[in-house]
Amino acid sequence: MPRILLVEDDETSREMLALRLELNGFDVLCATNGADAIDQAFDTSPDLILLDMNLPKVDGWSIARKLRDNVLTSSIPIIGVSAHAMPGDRERALDSGCTEYETKPVDWAALGPKICALLKDKLA
Repeated sequence: MPRILLVEDDETSREMLALRLELNGFDVLCATNGADAIDQAFDTSPDLILLDMNLPKVDGWSIARKLRDNVLTSSIPIIGVSAHAMPGDRERALDSGCTEYETKPVDWAALGPKICALLKDKLA
């Protein structure tokens, strides 16, 4: 069962996404802020990270760069998730190290296939 680190500070969003992921067969770890997300990524080596870009303490852009710069976490797929839907936001997330980007409110019909595509080797 692939392990996903869900980084989301909004409790309702975190609970909804965690439940959806669990119902789809994923092992879910949660972090509520950037500092905790970095620690958990290094400690648990998740198979994928769902990363809210607007977090307290350390923002998602900084987290993605830090994870990409470390050999232990550089290959973990990161899907940036944000309410930012302005032109350039997707590119900014990808430039910071995210593998994919999804806007909020999260559309599972779009997010689910992205997760499965990034984890295809772990799901086989």
